[in-house]
Amino acid sequence: MNIPKNLKKGDTIGIIAPSGDLREYTINEIKLGIESYGYKVKIGKSCYLTYRGYLAGNDEIRASDLENMFLDTDIDAIMCLRGGYGTSRILNLINYDIIKNNPKVFIGFSDITALHIAFNKKCDLVTYHGIMANTVNKWDDFSYKSLIECINFKDELILKNPCKDSIKSLYKGKASGDIIGGNLSMIACSLGTEYEIDTMGKILFIEEVGEYIYRVDRLLNHLSLAKKFDDCNGIIFGDFNDCRKSTKQDCDLIDLLVEIANRYKKPTLYNIKSGHCKPMVTIPFGIKCKIDADECSIIFNKK
Repeated sequence: MNIPKNLKKGDTIGIIAPSGDLREYTINEIKLGIESYGYKVKIGKSCYLTYRGYLAGNDEIRASDLENMFLDTDIDAIMCLRGGYGTSRILNLINYDIIKNNPKVFIGFSDITALHIAFNKKCDLVTYHGIMANTVNKWDDFSYKSLIECINFKDELILKNPCKDSIKSLYKGKASGDIIGGNLSMIACSLGTEYEIDTMGKILFIEEVGEYIYRVDRLLNHLSLAKKFDDCNGIIFGDFNDCRKSTKQDCDLIDLLVEIANRYKKPTLYNIKSGHCKPMVTIPFGIKCKIDADECSIIFNKK
């Protein structure tokens, strides 16, 4: 895998909007917020645009903005503005040789999952499932520290949940493999395309937000039918913020996760605070990952 160089104070972070358009804050507020952490900032063209009411510019502009940030030798890291919807629309417009030949830190989550999967599969690039630019004025110390430690660790990194949230086990055992995954809906959307997630011999990470329980059930079942749980070595369930019942009779979310763990009998952990939550743990996709569901530990290794 291509592991990008470390990110240090004084480096330049390029901000792009490969998905949804800007919401809540102004570009200047976001720029000043990131600069306050000691970085230089370059704003991509897509960040200023709105298209169709929910996209940050048309597909060609967003794909070009992405490529230009990887080509720009002044840029040390690329952070996505926000999620929303749109990355799956640009997958077939990207020149993946540009990304592969110019490896850089790439940060984002939620809808950005489509790019994590594509970059992992086509470019062998390690990417970071972490905080995004539009929430910079709400970054907490834990989330920022988790991002920087994840990008800059030398050999081994032990995943640390926020102190009040313990990692829990659903099925005992130990497993290792490169870690890949992201948002459940986006993982499911990749199936049947050339950008389909490859879970063979890997640790599969899954998070979701704002879905009814029966929809989470449907999405997990889609992955089951596609053999993604058969293929993986282990499973990590992240945050499932606001995944709720549609009726009082619906089962609890944990029942679905337990079902998957027991059916596939793979080492399975849950309650990892990564996803649409605060504080948020950063996860390095493409890095070797060891999970111990007996001791409830997760270790990333660059070797």
